[in-house]
Amino acid sequence: MKKVTIAILTSSFLLVSCSSLLKYDFDKAFSRNKEFEQQVVIVAPEESSPASSTSDEVKAEPPAVVTPHTPPTRARNEALSKEEAAMLFYEQSKAAKAKSTTVKPKETAAPTKVATVNKTATKAVAKAEKSTEDKTTKPKKREPDIEDSEGFDNQRRPLVDPFRVGEVVTHDVSYLGAKAGVLRLEVKPFAMVNNRKSYNFFIDVKSTSFFSKVYAVDDQVQTYVDYEELVPWVFKLNIRDSGQVKEAQSFFNFKTLKANYWERRYTEKDGQEEKKLEWDILPYSQNAFSAVFYMRVFQWTVGKEHQFRVADDEKNINFTGRAIEKTKLKTEAGTFDAIKIKAEIVSRGNLAKATDFYLWVSDDDRKYILRIEVKLPIGSLVSEVSSIKAGK
Repeated sequence: MKKVTIAILTSSFLLVSCSSLLKYDFDKAFSRNKEFEQQVVIVAPEESSPASSTSDEVKAEPPAVVTPHTPPTRARNEALSKEEAAMLFYEQSKAAKAKSTTVKPKETAAPTKVATVNKTATKAVAKAEKSTEDKTTKPKKREPDIEDSEGFDNQRRPLVDPFRVGEVVTHDVSYLGAKAGVLRLEVKPFAMVNNRKSYNFFIDVKSTSFFSKVYAVDDQVQTYVDYEELVPWVFKLNIRDSGQVKEAQSFFNFKTLKANYWERRYTEKDGQEEKKLEWDILPYSQNAFSAVFYMRVFQWTVGKEHQFRVADDEKNINFTGRAIEKTKLKTEAGTFDAIKIKAEIVSRGNLAKATDFYLWVSDDDRKYILRIEVKLPIGSLVSEVSSIKAGK
C-alpha cells in the first residue's frame, strides 16, 4: 500500500529543481504493444458525458445505498463438475416430474421400464439433494485465507457493492500546508476484458498551476478489475511530470499466475528507455492501483484488521490495515461519519515494515476514501475529499 500512495501522491510532489513539464511525445508504436494485445482484449463503452458533471454530487454524509445481493451468474468455459452435473440432473428430474403430472389419463408407459428408470432417477436425485445439503451446511470458504469473509457471499463478491458507475471522488492534495494538486478517483462504465465483465477504475492526479512551477504533475492510471473475482487484469499508466514522461502497461494472468509489465520512459538525463518485467504472482493479488479501490469492499469495524495481497514491481507483498476509531471528519465536502484506518505494508518473507500512514473511509456501505495522510521525513502529505459524485 505504500507503493499505492507513493505512486499516486508522494512521488508526484517531491521538490526538485526542474520548473516545467517535460515536453516529449512517444511514437505510436508503444500504444500498439503487440505482445500486450496478443494477451488482452479490452472492449469499453464510449463515455456519454464528462466526468466533471456534478448533478448528483454528495456534499455531506453520503447516504448508504444498500442493494440486495443477487449471486451473479458465472460464465466459465469449464466442464461441469460432478456436483454441478448432479444438480443439473436434479433440476431436469424435477422438471420432468412436474411435466409428467399433465399426461392424459389414458396414456400409460411400460411398467417394467418405468420402474427401472424411476429407481435410477430416485438414487440420482437423492444424491443431488445430499450434495445440496452438504453445500448448505458446509459453505465454501472465501479465498484466499488471508482475507476476511465478513460481508461476502462465501466466494469473492461483496454482499453490498460499494461501487457505482459514474462515481467521482475528488481530493485536494496538500504538502507542507500548501495546496499542491488535485486527485480524482473514478468508477467508469463497465468494460469487457477477455470476455469478462470488469470494473473500470480511473485515477487522475494533476498539480496546481502554482505548484507546477516547482514540480509539474499530470498522471493518469486506468485499471480493470474482474467483476466476479475482484482481481485486476490490467493497468495502463501515463505519466507527464517534470523531468520524465512514462507509459506503462501491465497484465496479470491468473491462469498462469504470471505478471507482465511493459514500460517506456523518457528523461532529460537518460533519454528513452524501455523495460519489461515478468514475475510469479500469488492468487487473488491486487496491483498497486486496484488496491486503492479494493480496500473498500471490506467491513471496517473498529479493532478489526484486514489483509490482502499486492503484487508490484516484481514483488509480492501484503497490505495490512487496522480500523482504530470512529470519528467525525469535517471536510470541504461536508462532515462525514468516518472510520480511521492505520495502514502499513509488509514485505513478504522478511516482514519488514514500511512507512505507516492513515486513511479515513466513510462509515457507510460506500466506504468512500475521504482522507489520506502520509508522514514524510520532511512534513506531511495530505489528500482530503473536496467533492463526491455518487454515481448510479
